Amino acid sequence: MVDGPFESTEEDVTRVRLPNIKEGEMFGIADQLLGASKIKVMCEDGQSRVGRIPGKIKKRMWIREGDLLIVAVWDFEPSKCDVRFRYTKTQAVNLSKRNKIPKNLDIF
Repeated sequence: MVDGPFESTEEDVTRVRLPNIKEGEMFGIADQLLGASKIKVMCEDGQSRVGRIPGKIKKRMWIREGDLLIVAVWDFEPSKCDVRFRYTKTQAVNLSKRNKIPKNLDIF
């Protein structure tokens, strides 16, 4: 058996976006849809926040309960946050296998 350039022994590693801690981003799980582009998010620091879904994300991808998100906490009101990114189910499982998700949020 000859190893050709098209055969891969390792699994394909895809690049996914991780939270930028310097910008105040963190992982979160979508808890409950509240309507009017708002969502309740359980963040990795243990707090539950009300998240705002910007139009850029709302138009491109739907967010459902149980989705893994990247959220950015507001400086002036720490009980609220903005949703920056949503992971697909496959990406979330992949991150879970690589131990990138904190243990208190790892439901995948």
